[in-house]
Amino acid sequence: MEQRFRRGFTTAEKTELWDRWQRGESLKGIGRAFGKPSSSIYFQVAPHGGIRPAARHRSRLALALSEREEISRGITAHQSARSIAKMLGRSPSTVSREISRNGGYDRYRAALADDQAWARARRPKRCKLATNPGLRQAVTSKLRLNWAPEQIAGWLKRAHPEDENCQVSHETIYRSLFVQARGVLKKELLCHLRSKRTIRRSKQAGLHGDGRGQIKDPVSIRQRPAAVEDRAVPGHWEGDLLSGSKNSYIATLVERHTRYVMLAKVANKDTQSVVSALIKQARKLPTELYKSLTWDRGKELTDHRRFTLTTNIDVYFCDPQSPWQRGSNENTNGLLRQYFPKGTDLSVHSQAHLNKVARQLNERPRKTMQFETPAERFNACVASTG
Repeated sequence: MEQRFRRGFTTAEKTELWDRWQRGESLKGIGRAFGKPSSSIYFQVAPHGGIRPAARHRSRLALALSEREEISRGITAHQSARSIAKMLGRSPSTVSREISRNGGYDRYRAALADDQAWARARRPKRCKLATNPGLRQAVTSKLRLNWAPEQIAGWLKRAHPEDENCQVSHETIYRSLFVQARGVLKKELLCHLRSKRTIRRSKQAGLHGDGRGQIKDPVSIRQRPAAVEDRAVPGHWEGDLLSGSKNSYIATLVERHTRYVMLAKVANKDTQSVVSALIKQARKLPTELYKSLTWDRGKELTDHRRFTLTTNIDVYFCDPQSPWQRGSNENTNGLLRQYFPKGTDLSVHSQAHLNKVARQLNERPRKTMQFETPAERFNACVASTG
């Protein structure tokens, strides 16, 4: 059976491939652009963990491919190393070493010699996590607590402001996880990342909107006081339902000023159950720390008037298909998928377990708060109201 030859990627094509990958295009989409299967694209990005490799530059002292081609032609013409060197303006010893280390006069090939030279030139510097066991252990322990690499990097900088040996960038952590050739952080730590991918994806990948139904007599988010918008004062919350299999749900609440999280177990999605659960959660807090609630257009809050009458908390509703208007809550729901993956039954989790998960999130530092934790900021607010 005749074996079909598959052409590889040129340097220019590899550059375009990585440009498309960083713009968030899918493997299939990139494959279509090159007329290749998605598996071909995967085998290009997977060895690098989805992280674009740094551009390599040839030293001005090194032989160029064009010079190696001249050497190959000189060998074919039975010229000596000295005469080839004179033609190239190189030292005879440079040409002699080049020929001997790449197969000798009988087997020298310019393209192969150039590839081997690039391979020999790789002398990667070991990253900080490889040379600093204490730092590696600190990063590993926080990853096991489901901290994001950016949170770990920010926490380290805050904990050791004067000691760069105890700091590491989030990019280094990601590279140590995704580029397994580094052999620094164990591959099983990938399961503690918010995304379960084995290769890194661009932030632009997978963006989409979300419509969640309608609500009767809503008070628009556009009528929300300006003081709520700038997050200057505490007490204004965003909420949503996290869905699971078998018609199971968890109510998620995030305070806008502190990013403090509360989770409430709900029996199902009907408005009676959801509003009753929200009322129960609201009674756990001082009135100064629960002044308003912003929700999407889901029908589970049809009975929002009962919630307001019982708690004296105003309810505002986002515009249709505008989840970014509850940005803190949307981000938190993404974090919660580490603990409650899509397609799992959420009804099996007790309120005590939900409180434990919320506590873990509240004790994780946040970049948007200069890596202070929500618990630290929320407790300060509680103290000031007491």
